[in-house]
Amino acid sequence: MQKSIERIAGDSDGVSYEFPVLRFAGSDKAAPSAYLQAALHAGELPGVVAIDALMPALNKAQAEGRVKGNITIVPWANPIGRAQYHFGEHQGRFHLGTRTNFNRGFPLLAAPDAKLLPDTTFGGADQRLKSRLVQLSLGHDIVLDLHCDDEGLAYLYIHTSLWPAMADCAAAMGVDAVVLWGEDTDGTFEGASIMPYQNVPAEVVKFDRRVATTVEYRGILDVDGALAKADAEGLYRLLVGRGVISDNALTAPGPFKGVVAPLENIDMMPAPRAGAVLYDVKPGDRVVRGDRLATIVHAPGETDGRAEVFAPQDGIILTRRSRRIIRVGEDLLKLVGDSKSADARSGTLED
Repeated sequence: MQKSIERIAGDSDGVSYEFPVLRFAGSDKAAPSAYLQAALHAGELPGVVAIDALMPALNKAQAEGRVKGNITIVPWANPIGRAQYHFGEHQGRFHLGTRTNFNRGFPLLAAPDAKLLPDTTFGGADQRLKSRLVQLSLGHDIVLDLHCDDEGLAYLYIHTSLWPAMADCAAAMGVDAVVLWGEDTDGTFEGASIMPYQNVPAEVVKFDRRVATTVEYRGILDVDGALAKADAEGLYRLLVGRGVISDNALTAPGPFKGVVAPLENIDMMPAPRAGAVLYDVKPGDRVVRGDRLATIVHAPGETDGRAEVFAPQDGIILTRRSRRIIRVGEDLLKLVGDSKSADARSGTLED
């Protein structure tokens, strides 16, 4: 394994940011290659510890000559967000200087060519970081962006062009659900990993081995050794299944049996009042239309001081917010409905 340090110039003299890049050289130039990154939202750590737990298996595979394809790993993808604290609270989701989500504003290239990346000389540090992450990931057959939600199941966002071809990946990783999406106008990292290949001739790109996904590893507090080990085993199974690593001792997983639904089926369930949240459901629960999902206590002890929220359709609870204080209009949870949401939000991932 080779380690290098990437440096991103800051927005003022004397300020710069660094992040490590770990590389494994494959022995077969024809084998698929893989790129993994974690903590693009810098406070989301399940992917970081999953990569840590994966490293012994990768080191062992390389020592035994079983790494067939090149592997590039960025375990801390966002040094800018990692350094952001406000009154002692970590702020790793949005760039405090621009108010931009760190998983927005990535360059959507017309082809997988680094020469098409925009000139960021006069851009901000976050733009330089995003451009460099795209550059590092270009050319890899497998691109995994490891995130997590507030509280939730393990699930994947997958572009419709890659489904059901990626069903084996979902099965290998052991996730509970897959959310399918089809358009990216906001420039997510996943979109930046897919769009350059959409109009490339088949003889140039081997579409049968393309993998690109945003991985949601449950909730932000799900950072422990047992889960990290299980997630690492899932990543390893994916790499073996797709031919990046050779391991004859590993058995292939069965078919994916989790929930699969388009993004349009998700109801986000905004809060009708501000107050304290009392949930009636948790991630993984099956609900039917009319079930009470939560109660907002907005005027404690007063008559009519509670507002109830009910399921608009049948479905599965995918996630819920981790904090129990909420403002009017903030989302309470993600309900993956059996049908299209009556209030479906257009666009790409809300992550």
